[in-house]
Amino acid sequence: MSERSVSKRAQQKRWYTVQAPEQFDREALGKTPADEPDKVLGRTIETTLGELTDDASENNTKLTFKINEVASDSAYTEFVRHELTRDYLRSLVRRGSSKVEAFVTVLTTDDYRVQVQPVAVTTKKADASQEKAIRRTMIDLVEETAEDRTFEELVDSVVEGRLSSAIYGEAKDIYPLRRVEIQKTTLEARPEEVAAEEETAVDVDEEDVDVES
Repeated sequence: MSERSVSKRAQQKRWYTVQAPEQFDREALGKTPADEPDKVLGRTIETTLGELTDDASENNTKLTFKINEVASDSAYTEFVRHELTRDYLRSLVRRGSSKVEAFVTVLTTDDYRVQVQPVAVTTKKADASQEKAIRRTMIDLVEETAEDRTFEELVDSVVEGRLSSAIYGEAKDIYPLRRVEIQKTTLEARPEEVAAEEETAVDVDEEDVDVES
């Protein structure tokens, strides 16, 4: 390909301003180039909560957004993942303490399927029964939180620290805790994907039923 062709192709590309979802105040996440709007769809953008809020203390929280709509020179995104940095998580654990993790998959009131991964760090070494009780508390509170919240409300509860604070308040009575965090939150399926999976499951179940003549 000639230099002129490469130059012409570069000139045809437009730059799209990538915006965070409305719940993050449509903050600009940067710019991305493309020669066609459809090629922007599906791209992911990673940033930190600190960059969105202009608060350096929040830089240990990573947020990932995916572009799902393009209009004019703007590319709009949806939230797909929240994750704490490994360095920050490592800094919470002390020698002689226990790290209790859970993996909870929930469905929000507007039918988004989300995996939430809370983690609790104790002040000293907890025994197996105490760790089990802490894990059960974490699972129960995550499930209860999702039961009466939309996807956006659940994400807000995680990112703003309300869910981890609620878990801390309940679990600290089981064994003294140093910290509780939601280490990762991942969007697993959107409402239309959940509905399609349920429809497929029903079809399979019907096929498995023996009909006697």
